[in-house]
Amino acid sequence: MSEHGHTAALSPVRLWPSPSALLELLKPITWFAPIWAFGCGVVSAGGPHRLGWGVVAVGAVLSGPLACGTSQAVNDWYDRHVDAINEPKRPIPSGRVPGIWGFGIAIGWTILTACVALTLGWPVAIATAIGMVLAWIYSAPPIRLKRNGWWSNLAVGISYEGLPWFAGAAVCLRAMPSHAIILVALIYSLGAHGIMTLNDFKSIEGDRQMGLGSLPAKLGPDRACRLACLTMAAAQVTIIVLLLIWGMPIHACIVVALLTAQLALMLRLLEDPRGRAPWYNATGTTLYVLGMLATAFALAP
Repeated sequence: MSEHGHTAALSPVRLWPSPSALLELLKPITWFAPIWAFGCGVVSAGGPHRLGWGVVAVGAVLSGPLACGTSQAVNDWYDRHVDAINEPKRPIPSGRVPGIWGFGIAIGWTILTACVALTLGWPVAIATAIGMVLAWIYSAPPIRLKRNGWWSNLAVGISYEGLPWFAGAAVCLRAMPSHAIILVALIYSLGAHGIMTLNDFKSIEGDRQMGLGSLPAKLGPDRACRLACLTMAAAQVTIIVLLLIWGMPIHACIVVALLTAQLALMLRLLEDPRGRAPWYNATGTTLYVLGMLATAFALAP
């Protein structure tokens, strides 16, 4: 028997994914951002005391494992070819999620997400529907927003920050959130455009080979990094100005302090954008989301 035949005998073709492969496909590490934003929405609306923690917990599951998990499954299915270059050990290109299982999971998770959203009221259902549409057009042809880093980062920022924040507030209020809550959620979504740009640094080679116009691939690491820093900082400066206008100087000072620390980290990031992008996502981005929470407390009635 040839070496190839012996290897094939030892590694039979998998017919269905293992539970661990399914969990990896849904990427639990990515759930933090929308769950955090959902929590900020809850805080900005005055907390969960009106409805109880049970409803809030369902909303958090909706934002993370369901809605975000759906977006990850959809993205991995349509990115399976580029992932074979960038990250061949991922569940689909590695064969641990075989055949069309990835597509089936993306469809099933979308339906489940919509059903849960409907139980939380029409504002949450609408926000979730928008998020699901963005998840699919981000990855799926013919639109495939991922081909254009400008639009794709905007879609992800809105899905990860703005829509969960809106949903968290709507869950607590059982109504449309205030204009101030919607405005703040939108601003932090726009700032997250920069976070998404830094996240794309890990796949520059594969994006270029597959014709995906992520900003690091299109602009180069240095220019993309400067744009990301400017975007994140501009959003927070806007928040600071709004908090001062609304008569919330203490919360504005907290955001100023957090932004100042980020600026110091950005200077180090700009010295080696490609090498330090993951480091900044673990440090500077943490300060960014802490500013979101401070702003949420400022809006709380």
